[in-house]
Amino acid sequence: MSNVVVIGAGQAGAALVAKLRSLGHQGAITLIGEEPSPPYQRPPLSKGYLMGEMGAERLWLRAPDFYADHKITLRLGQPVTAIDRAARTVTVGGDVVCYDHLALTTGSIPRTLPAAIGGDLGGIYTVRTLADVDAMRGEFTPGRRVVVIGGGYIGLEAAAVAAKLGLQVSVVEMAPRILQRVASPETSDYMRALHAGHGVDIIEGVGLQRLVGNGHVSGAVLTDGRELPCDFVIAGVGIVPATALAAAAGVVIENGIRTDAQGRTSDAHIWAAGDCASFPHALGQIRLESVQNAIDQAELVAENIMGADRDYVPMPWFWSDQYDCKLQIAGLNTGYDSIVTRKGEGDAVSFWYYRGDELLSVDAMNDPRAYMVGKRLIEMGRSPEKAAVADPDTVLKALLK
Repeated sequence: MSNVVVIGAGQAGAALVAKLRSLGHQGAITLIGEEPSPPYQRPPLSKGYLMGEMGAERLWLRAPDFYADHKITLRLGQPVTAIDRAARTVTVGGDVVCYDHLALTTGSIPRTLPAAIGGDLGGIYTVRTLADVDAMRGEFTPGRRVVVIGGGYIGLEAAAVAAKLGLQVSVVEMAPRILQRVASPETSDYMRALHAGHGVDIIEGVGLQRLVGNGHVSGAVLTDGRELPCDFVIAGVGIVPATALAAAAGVVIENGIRTDAQGRTSDAHIWAAGDCASFPHALGQIRLESVQNAIDQAELVAENIMGADRDYVPMPWFWSDQYDCKLQIAGLNTGYDSIVTRKGEGDAVSFWYYRGDELLSVDAMNDPRAYMVGKRLIEMGRSPEKAAVADPDTVLKALLK
């Protein structure tokens, strides 16, 4: 019976250990996490949890007794300080734990604002962990002023919560438009209008020069010279894969912890899954930062530890909730050269990304039908004619026939 150790008690780690037991693994399983909380969902942190609509226990992926009931050892609040590949051990909390298989599900860490531009002042927050959100929740009082640095999904979700709670909100995005790295101009335009309708000031094409304040942030000076007074700042400037532990052990790093198609790293006894892991794809060695990928990739690693010998074939989907808008995304839009717009009922709309005549991806706003049909088409490898997609009289389900 093999002994499996999993480092990283997030979505991927929790999925991996549960899958191992469901597949009948009889050996010891140890799940190690730096945070003191049992494995929990991250997406609601910047939505329902920040809004105060759900408590911490509702974030938990499993009831705490699940792990004991399934003979999974949870070691929480203790970082792993070393991996010894030759001895096949990890060091945690002064103890040495042996493994036959080691899985790295270390996730990602948020980029922070440099101290040289005031990033070390008080009142500057990131949105990644339960502790991050707990630290900032007291700032969300009606009438206060917040500056959000970064117009990606995390920044926009935090901005939406702040606006709904009655704060004065400014979003600063140095790129020419919000969501530029991940979405079409059409999706950016939709989300910009949505936020403007809720009183959020979206500032695009302007960078942050520095943050000012006497111990605590009081303003953000932008590269165009203007200063935005604020009571606190949220930094939503992206994440980076958590690879330091793997790199220190000599595991190959390439856009994250490099794995083969089955989730194996450069060490045959070490696997990786989730935000921290890259895998081979037609687009190169890619990472997917999503709950769905974390679960699917981790479960595949569990199957391969058990000898399945299967390759990972991702079926990407993502979502974002902002105000009363649910944005659902299917596929990967990399390399698109045209967008087809389809109007749905009421305020529903979807944007269909094509490369030539090939459907790559769909962004659907408050249009679950367009999302589901688009997702199914992409999974089937089918690309409907653009004119049919754009025609509001086309019955979407007919595109699947």
